[in-house]
Amino acid sequence: MATELKNISEIRRHFHRNEDPIYFISATNFNLLGLDEWCKNFKYISYIDCYGGKHPNTFVPSEQPHAEFQSIEDINNYLLQHKEVIDLIKRRGGKPKFVFLMFDEETERLSKELGADVWFPKAKLRQKMDNKIETVRIGNKAGVPSVPNTLSVVESYDHLKEVCDKAGLGHDLVLQSAYGDSGHTTFFIKSAADFRRHEHEIVGQGEIKIMKRIDCRGSAIEACATREGTIVGPLMTELVGFKELTPYRGGWCGNEIFSTAFPPKVRQKARELTFKFGEQLRKEGYRGYFELDFLIDKKTGDIWLGELNPRITGASSMTNHAAFAHADAPLFLFHLLEFSKKKFSLDIKELNNRWADPKMIDSWSQMVIKHTDDTVDIATDVPETGIYRMREDGSIDFNRFDYHRRAVESESEAFFLRILQPGDYRYEGADIGILVTRGRSMTNGFKLTERSKRWIHGIKKGVHGRPMPTAEAGPALADPAFKIL
Repeated sequence: MATELKNISEIRRHFHRNEDPIYFISATNFNLLGLDEWCKNFKYISYIDCYGGKHPNTFVPSEQPHAEFQSIEDINNYLLQHKEVIDLIKRRGGKPKFVFLMFDEETERLSKELGADVWFPKAKLRQKMDNKIETVRIGNKAGVPSVPNTLSVVESYDHLKEVCDKAGLGHDLVLQSAYGDSGHTTFFIKSAADFRRHEHEIVGQGEIKIMKRIDCRGSAIEACATREGTIVGPLMTELVGFKELTPYRGGWCGNEIFSTAFPPKVRQKARELTFKFGEQLRKEGYRGYFELDFLIDKKTGDIWLGELNPRITGASSMTNHAAFAHADAPLFLFHLLEFSKKKFSLDIKELNNRWADPKMIDSWSQMVIKHTDDTVDIATDVPETGIYRMREDGSIDFNRFDYHRRAVESESEAFFLRILQPGDYRYEGADIGILVTRGRSMTNGFKLTERSKRWIHGIKKGVHGRPMPTAEAGPALADPAFKIL
């Protein structure tokens, strides 16, 4: 008879002694950075080698000819068919378990061929939950309110105004299509000219979420729906649309985690709403890791549901490295526990209360640095992964290689994870890398600090490119419509 895990200590020991190989397969290992040190036999299979071959648990197969990638799912399906990946999985044996950032039904089919279990809800269910229209409906069932909105097909600007007049939303609007990330599928519409600019992305796209525009702060919170209840992480601020980091208005470009990110009432309310949403997800048949974006009204402090990401996200490395994760266990470990079918019993209320304690949260920031100029070239030099130091004059130097962000000792140091590789195309919106620092990256007024600007400038200064041969300029350089993070 299988023994039941009855406390955090037993859960941690269970994973330290884990025998089944578990693989995180994605473009990079960024989202689950450090999980390999909590779980024995946890390996990363990545498309991009962020570490120059120096990470002991990351496998990057040699480049093989492939069709142009249109999504992270394409990258994962390429990896699962790569002979070197197949050989690695067969050589290591056992009953493999796969976790992904993104996957589709083809990924599930390829995983089954390799004799592996996918430790996430089915792709079909995830896709349903990922629909921004469906998020509103789930939130309504759970008693988690969205920004005043209506859901409608949009035929023209005049039709949009009619719909909004009927719903009492006014004409200063934010529109979102059902799928896609905030940098590409969120449209700010205040006039006919605004509408014309995005008409081809709105008309004919099916039901659109039409929201009253509010003056708000973005926030993110991650949680895990388990059979024992929903475990809730800390509320994080979001960096959105900073021109130094991203060319996309409304585009996510980082997070901060610190104990006083929002007033105590707001933090507590966000946690309560996340728990309620997670409990509704369980009723809908979804379990495991998820993230919610909340919009917090600057004037009233009201909290509105923004969107659901039924997966790990770009913020997951922040959640899974917070002080509470080191004191107890990373949130993603509970996801693995849920899918392992191992019996466990936890006092979820007690755990959530403990994780709500400000002492359980230390202060960190991450900034996702993109190429923001409207230019295209081929990268020749990109700062390598490791620890960087800022001198008193604000200049930045590479100090040493490391793949641990906890190696950052003070606010004058930072961990940089290189995404853009020498030889890659550098185009507007291309990811250069992720910079992780101690302390805050924004002021209390949600502007980038001068220190952050110096870090960004220092990293970008180390990126150089060469012009492309004329023959290479063409459709192959189109900005991919997906984020790899």
